[in-house]
Amino acid sequence: MSECTIQGELFPGFSRRCIEVTFDGGSVTSEGGLLLVRQADLHLGLLERVARHLPDRRNPLLVKALS
Repeated sequence: MSECTIQGELFPGFSRRCIEVTFDGGSVTSEGGLLLVRQADLHLGLLERVARHLPDRRNPLLVKALS
């Protein structure tokens, strides 16, 4: 039997919109959720904002940026 957890607020700050996530899609691909997250991130720029606050201690001469 599976264990269920309830999470009250998945995306705080979206007070005017309701975001609902369910796992009862039947036979679907496991990568589908990542496509949705990617599109949301491209629209909202969440990862870019988070990255600004994370220090990168790597040697910049050895890092190749992906674009």
